[in-house]
Amino acid sequence: MMNKQPINNLSLVLITDRNLCKQSFLNTIKLALNGGVKTIQLREKGLSTHELYSLASELRKITRDFHANLIINDRVDIAMSVEADGVHLGWQSLPFHVTRKLLGFERLIGISTHNRQEALQAQDYGADYITFGPVFDTPSKAGLLKPRGPGEIQHLKTSVEIPVIALGGIRENNVKDVLVNGADGIAVISSIMHAINPEDAARCLYKKIFLFKSEISPITNFQATK
Repeated sequence: MMNKQPINNLSLVLITDRNLCKQSFLNTIKLALNGGVKTIQLREKGLSTHELYSLASELRKITRDFHANLIINDRVDIAMSVEADGVHLGWQSLPFHVTRKLLGFERLIGISTHNRQEALQAQDYGADYITFGPVFDTPSKAGLLKPRGPGEIQHLKTSVEIPVIALGGIRENNVKDVLVNGADGIAVISSIMHAINPEDAARCLYKKIFLFKSEISPITNFQATK
């Protein structure tokens, strides 16, 4: 049975891209966690296995200090070697049943989805959560995927029971639109990684989520960052 804390930590997910950082990568991550990020999803392309392992090891130490999740994109071997909290799969990753056999049921497995059919399939597989998007226009998907719009999340939630983490072009000014439509959390890249002050950027997003959750559930375990 999955521990509730890793699931709860999906409220604010930071997907990494070291090429966007205005300061050192690790300092950007520390500042983001201090600002309220609850999950770091390591997605760094172009690194050797040894380089990726070294980076994941550093992030594992940092995320433990902040009681935050560490999710590794695609690489089950790296996730297991650093005792990460889970793996995030795309549609060209290892098959889900193979990943689950390797990881067991104590670690999270998330799947990227872009439409209702993929979301339902991921749920049928037994995914612990899905990311869904792009919700809004985003440079990373320009010309590849049409924005789904926040209303599509509400439509999705009528039949998807696992947590839906929205991503794609999410910023401080549209977070509430995503949450109002039923998203269980948000995932961002550039709005924090490319920020001049990653801590302030993370805190702004975190407070938006906190205020929304406080409005819909006055009695909550969701704690505001001091």
